[in-house]
Amino acid sequence: MKLSSFLYFAGFGIKTILFRKKQPILGTVIVTDSCNLHCKHCSVNNLTAVMHPYEQIKGEMKQLYQMGVRILFFCGGETFLWRDGSYTLRDLVIEAKKIGFLIVNVVTNGTFPLDLPEADLILLSLDGDRERHNEIRGDTYDKIMGNISKATADNICFYMAINQINKDAVKDVCEAARDTRNVRAVSFNFHTPYPDTTDLALSKEEKAECCRVITRMMKDGAPIFNLKSAFPYLINNRFPTPCYQCVVIENGKISTCGRCIEVPGLCEQCGYFFVAEYTLLFRGNWKIVLEMLKTYLKYI
Repeated sequence: MKLSSFLYFAGFGIKTILFRKKQPILGTVIVTDSCNLHCKHCSVNNLTAVMHPYEQIKGEMKQLYQMGVRILFFCGGETFLWRDGSYTLRDLVIEAKKIGFLIVNVVTNGTFPLDLPEADLILLSLDGDRERHNEIRGDTYDKIMGNISKATADNICFYMAINQINKDAVKDVCEAARDTRNVRAVSFNFHTPYPDTTDLALSKEEKAECCRVITRMMKDGAPIFNLKSAFPYLINNRFPTPCYQCVVIENGKISTCGRCIEVPGLCEQCGYFFVAEYTLLFRGNWKIVLEMLKTYLKYI
């Protein structure tokens, strides 16, 4: 991370903590909900299959920037499917950098060639070892690992949503992140149970066991892009929601924290690690502050 970016984020954090500000710093643009997969835990793919136009997305980026957002994510659907004439996902990332975003990340299922060195991080969904990943996402594991081996930059971070199918494969994904070329780290979430996926949710005891595994892997040197200090809050779902420092924009509509905020009762079952980490950070939890400094400086 550049020193200028670090100082900007530090200043934002101090002002937010001291003055209880609710200004966003992290924004996500949904470029399409079209996806080539039909994953068992996903409730937001192929609802419209619309590719939002380049000029619209550019306008949304500028809108987020004017709101104070400096960390930008592009999400889908599947982001690498996005096209508008000659424009591709690379053009969006380059434009985001021109606008002034300090960190620009992309979320993908990894089934397309990973040629995007302009992105700070490519968060790639890997949901277990070969058997359990394929049970969730179809026969894609080998294709994904092949794309990773051919990636044009070492900016990949595994992104695993832990659920009833893959809860025993956390260690496998940690080891894959440690041992796979071009992969910088792994980031975890617990499954957030949308109404049609409640059977995949973990119990409190299962969450605790997963956190014990992640903690052991941290001690063994696995590159894990999560904060151990937030684990007790995630296990017990006792972190404040929503996260006012995060926003999502989709087809012009802005949602605080995420698209799931409008689903009744879902915030109380939130499994997103970053929501716990950010809300605790901006409430001034000193353990989170120190651990985030160490983690972000290491992996970004």
